[in-house]
Amino acid sequence: MINVCIAGATGWAGRALVRGVLEADDLVLRSAVARSAAGADLGRALGGEALGVPVHGSVEEALDGVDVLIDYTSHTAVKTNALTAIERGVAVVIGASGATAADYAEIDVAARQHNVGVIAAGNFSLTAALAQAAALLVAPHLPQAEIIDYASATKPDAPSGTSRELAERFAQVRAPVVDRPLQETDGLREARGAAVAGVQVHSIRLPSFSVSTEIVFGLPDERLTIRHDAGPSAAPYVSGTLLAVRLVIGRVGLTRGLDTLLLERRG
Repeated sequence: MINVCIAGATGWAGRALVRGVLEADDLVLRSAVARSAAGADLGRALGGEALGVPVHGSVEEALDGVDVLIDYTSHTAVKTNALTAIERGVAVVIGASGATAADYAEIDVAARQHNVGVIAAGNFSLTAALAQAAALLVAPHLPQAEIIDYASATKPDAPSGTSRELAERFAQVRAPVVDRPLQETDGLREARGAAVAGVQVHSIRLPSFSVSTEIVFGLPDERLTIRHDAGPSAAPYVSGTLLAVRLVIGRVGLTRGLDTLLLERRG
């Protein structure tokens, strides 16, 4: 059995993950982290019957007897939470968005030093992983590409974790090509989006979107677009996250992307 702690357990994704862990016969939900519900039983905090799962105000307090921390908190907390778990010898699955490539480099070094595994994905849904795998397959052949990132009007971070991860992994496959350097752009350079690992990313924040990611590749007289759209439910992220929980045990260092795990299993 794998003992699990969920950080962000009372949030949008966290609630779906609580149900997923409780329904799994090989996982045990040992504890949860949610500052707004600290000191309560998780079941009561979620408006139901008591579960016998304590809610803590910080990750540091919640790790006794835990094998894997699932983090679906925020961009302001995820790095600290991950490093805290790693120092305690606890493996980490990161679903929260907002961590940068530099953050992940630091997490990877710490994980290797403490001989534990970390799996992070900007999006743990199966269809998003397949869209990312397809885009990375195309990238070496069509290096001119930009990313459009759609999310709800209230999403606090930009770009989304999905788009940031995709841009950073593009750069590892092949350096992106920009015909006209940004410094030579007339007018407002900000209109060209933000450069993430050299890839231009445009974040749109409007009501009615959950999270959508569009990768547009261009060649003279033709284009290829790969797009992923997520609905309002967090259910698509559960199976991918729990797959990562099962596979992070015994790993060392950082693995990025659900598509990486899927390709490993196929191999």
